[in-house]
Amino acid sequence: MSDRMNIVLFEPEMPLNTGNIGRTCVATNSRLHLIEPLGFKLNEKAVRRAGLDYWDKLDVTVYCDYQEFLDRNPGARIYMATTKASKMYTEAAYEPGCFLMFGKESAGIPEEILIQNQENCVRIPMWGDIRSLNLANSVAVVLYEALRQNGFEKMTTKGKLHRLEWQSDTLQ
Repeated sequence: MSDRMNIVLFEPEMPLNTGNIGRTCVATNSRLHLIEPLGFKLNEKAVRRAGLDYWDKLDVTVYCDYQEFLDRNPGARIYMATTKASKMYTEAAYEPGCFLMFGKESAGIPEEILIQNQENCVRIPMWGDIRSLNLANSVAVVLYEALRQNGFEKMTTKGKLHRLEWQSDTLQ
């Protein structure tokens, strides 16, 4: 298996979310896995618009259902993001090449799947009774924690100004 992170969307419904997540995957050198049915067509303008000009650089695989995903990724270490979990996403130890799975916007990951993977279910803490964060935001939060735990390997970690130069590499 590769050391690249993997984002799995279980039956995503909104093209803009999937487009934004695709762009995040390109920016982090992560793979995107889409489990059908999708609530849109991948060639829809909204998907490509949200992914901007990055969509052609995206490593994306589509599966007809959850079982095909499992069959084609044997031994995959899958972490499932759900508001129903008791463990916070920061408590998991994400290994290189793991799979971060997120459910559809209207219902999340089915409870039948969650029950079978209870030890790998994680949640993002939220205030009050809010149902959930936006899917694209949730992916970014959990993915960047997994990348942080793995030292942001091979990622650009320092920025550069376009016209000027920083006075020092470290902030006082």
